Amino acid sequence: MKLQSVFGRSGLLLGLSLGYFMVLLDMTVVSVALPAIHADLGGGIIDLQWVVNAYTIAFAGCLLSMGLFADRLGAKRVYISGILLFLAASGASAAAPSAGLLIGLRAILGIGGAALLPASLALLAYAYPSPAERAKALGIWTAVTGAAMAAGPVIGGLLADSFGWRSIFLLNIPIAGISLLLTCFLARETPRSVQRSLDLGGQITAIAGIAALSFALMEGQIYGWRSPAILGSMGLAVFSAILFVLIEAKGTAPLFPLSLFRNTTVSAGLLGGMAVNLGLSGVLFILPLFFQQVQELSAHTAGLSLLPMMLPLAFNPILTGRMVSSFGAKMPMTAGFSLGAGGTLLLAWTNLNTSYAWTFMGLLLMGIGVSLAIPSLMAAVMSSVEKERTGAVSGALNASRQMGSVLGVAWLGAVLGDGHRFIEGMHESFILITVILTGGALLSFAVIGKKS
Repeated sequence: MKLQSVFGRSGLLLGLSLGYFMVLLDMTVVSVALPAIHADLGGGIIDLQWVVNAYTIAFAGCLLSMGLFADRLGAKRVYISGILLFLAASGASAAAPSAGLLIGLRAILGIGGAALLPASLALLAYAYPSPAERAKALGIWTAVTGAAMAAGPVIGGLLADSFGWRSIFLLNIPIAGISLLLTCFLARETPRSVQRSLDLGGQITAIAGIAALSFALMEGQIYGWRSPAILGSMGLAVFSAILFVLIEAKGTAPLFPLSLFRNTTVSAGLLGGMAVNLGLSGVLFILPLFFQQVQELSAHTAGLSLLPMMLPLAFNPILTGRMVSSFGAKMPMTAGFSLGAGGTLLLAWTNLNTSYAWTFMGLLLMGIGVSLAIPSLMAAVMSSVEKERTGAVSGALNASRQMGSVLGVAWLGAVLGDGHRFIEGMHESFILITVILTGGALLSFAVIGKKS
């Protein structure tokens, strides 16, 4: 109790933010260490792709169930379990003797990350019952998104060069330890919705659909878009999606109650979350290739060139939280999507000889836009449902965002094509992102703030 009186909610917010930072850091820190992993463990390009993507697929596929577990078992129990799993899998990843085992451990890390995310949101919702205070706390919590994304490649490169690729997984251990201690001492357990049971059919079809779609999008150019493997994966994804909807509609304890779709803010939030992550991941995928392959910049210089977009993601969400608490979520969310669309429209005119000042402005607008859209979107969705359903809704929201990330890299990567049409494909990709973010702005203005 003394620790609670000294640190209080600020200490809890720090602990939960560190957990979120670790989850997001693990999405980006591995990319720069892939050459070192390849040199040590062997394997081909596909193995390296799965080292990265096994984490995201498991993370996205398990978010809905972890939201349910947070509601049923208590968010504190689920969060602590996720931290312990992350600790164990991180240590094992650092000692992995083969690429295949590392891929499997990355999937386990994704499951641990999936447990942390909805549970931390539920703990925040109970620690900050006032909508205004919660919006500010969510702004701080969300700010670690940009910090993790900006720090990941820098930290990963430094550790891999200085201590070897295994050190990037050992980095998780002290972060997870601090988060575990703060949460154990400062978090109060949330009420348990014991009437909710595990929807096994919904979980299996959700994971099958996400995995099949991810496989098709990631491997389409390798196997061929009309190959039996890709067409079969697409068919399995569609079949799984249909079966998921049928199971959820008829189930007595659905993984994601379809009645929530009658809440227009939730529906708009899921679409908006997918759109904003698609745009952000697409830009982060395309521009480093442009900087290094077309403009022939070094990897270090290319990373620094992205800072105009990354820095607002780290710092602006705190201001956004205050804006939402004062004015509501509608206008910051609409402005965020609009600024992001304006930024990608500027980037669509980028060429080999374009002044960096032009690119700088496009990146800055994109960074400010995303840093406005994500916190306000999350605050709007979380505040539109009863506390007992925050776990399920937060899981669905973050699952939709992760699917947006998969789509952003896979779909826009296909639009880019080969090196002979890179500039043309880059322009087409940025125009597509502009259209999608403009749709997000229109949806936000039309729906957010309206009563369901």
